[in-house]
Amino acid sequence: MGIVYLAHDADFRLVALKVLRPELAADADFRRRFTREAEAARRVARFCTAPVLAAGIDGEIAYLVTEYVDGPDLASVIGAQGPMNGANLEALAVGVATALAAIHQAGVVHGDLKPSNILLSAVGPRVIDFGIARLSGSADTTQSAVVMGTPPYMAPEQADGRPATAASDVFAWGGVMAYAGAGRPPFGAGPAPQVLYRVVHHVPRLDGLDERLRPLVEQALDKDPARRPTAQQLLDRLLGRESATPALATRMVSDSWTPLLPAPQAPPARRLRVAPVVAVALALLVTAATLVAWRPWDRPTTAQPQTSATTTVTATVTADPPPPPATGNPSATGSTTDSTTDSTTDSTTGPTTGPTTGPTTGSTAGERPARPAGDGKALAESDTFVTNVYDASVPVHVRILSLARKGEEVTLRWTLRNDSPSGDEVTLLVLMKGTSEFDLQGTSLLPAGSGEPIHPQLRSGACACSRWDSLTSVPAGKTHTFHAIFGVPRDVRTAEVDLMLLGRFPGIPISGR
Repeated sequence: MGIVYLAHDADFRLVALKVLRPELAADADFRRRFTREAEAARRVARFCTAPVLAAGIDGEIAYLVTEYVDGPDLASVIGAQGPMNGANLEALAVGVATALAAIHQAGVVHGDLKPSNILLSAVGPRVIDFGIARLSGSADTTQSAVVMGTPPYMAPEQADGRPATAASDVFAWGGVMAYAGAGRPPFGAGPAPQVLYRVVHHVPRLDGLDERLRPLVEQALDKDPARRPTAQQLLDRLLGRESATPALATRMVSDSWTPLLPAPQAPPARRLRVAPVVAVALALLVTAATLVAWRPWDRPTTAQPQTSATTTVTATVTADPPPPPATGNPSATGSTTDSTTDSTTDSTTGPTTGPTTGPTTGSTAGERPARPAGDGKALAESDTFVTNVYDASVPVHVRILSLARKGEEVTLRWTLRNDSPSGDEVTLLVLMKGTSEFDLQGTSLLPAGSGEPIHPQLRSGACACSRWDSLTSVPAGKTHTFHAIFGVPRDVRTAEVDLMLLGRFPGIPISGR
């Protein structure tokens, strides 16, 4: 479908920049479908996926910006090392099911789940290119369904010319797991018509697959879409619990995952010329570029031929992609500060090198009223509790450090210290509301005498506040600093700070002018 570049955004975070074929963007129907599908893809939660950060069409150039995942794809690993087993195979099954659950909850169908669309990062599998398969065909998606899929992982209904559905993705999950655990697709390889005939008429070949996983894979590969489990049911059965949350599943995958390949040193870069059509897109997004034709996880003796229609080229660039949605995805514009600029501090030894990762689940189990700080270093402070995914009640200490004005902008800075005596971590993902949140947009200031709360400003569609990803956590004994910028009238001198589940802090004075 196009060319993929490894790029830097304005804050020097790595992103993947996919520039689609120019003939696609020239089609009016494609442009409508691209806008619709890209917007839907941006709503997908980050659990075990590489989220879409931005998308757009400029002239005849259509592009997607996604989070960069550093790791090989599943097809390359199985081709080089053979079938997976044990904890990593189980973590792969849970991780891909988690990603599908998140994708389907956003109303999106992946449509082309296959080993090359699953990247194996240091913390587990990440599913990419969800929803993109729908964009690669003609205007009539029903007639082009066979073309858009990958035969060994297509469901029978796709082989019959019907559109992909969530049940088709579950079928593909079964095919991927058979490939990962046995080293071959369940319906074999060969010319597409022969493979699709076997998909429709033959039973899958699953010998060699872990017996603990085989029954669920068989159910996923049922010819009848109505008899297949949903992605959420896959997740529940894999984890042995009802209504397993993506946060819990992501944490369990991360805890049990062992990286499959060491990180070899990159070979010398080879400069490439940028094709004219690509140069146009890069001119929109990039200030400087050096294209590098290497994939750091490939070994010269085990490199596998690429079967995907997408050419992968790695580039080191400084990019300024369009703004991400206001759901807390990492900023690509640099217009606001995210949690990577806030500090995580050891309560006894001082600052550490940035936030650590590992999700938990939090909600307020109990709370004491805020009290004025007694040491003069904070405006107010409070002790409260959050509950993690293991149902452990974690004590935390919240301190309001400052509420400082500069013109009509007021910046709130506050800290959270994890006081757990047993080493439990506190996640940021569910810290504020008990549901998935990636920023502080839900916090507010309530000016004295006013009934209207003021929420953090939006800049280019993103919260002017601390942000984080699904794995960011505060370890026991550490303190994390947060900030948010509000637009507050100049005549407001005091305000109540509402940190949602962490409590309210009334009568906080606003300093400065």
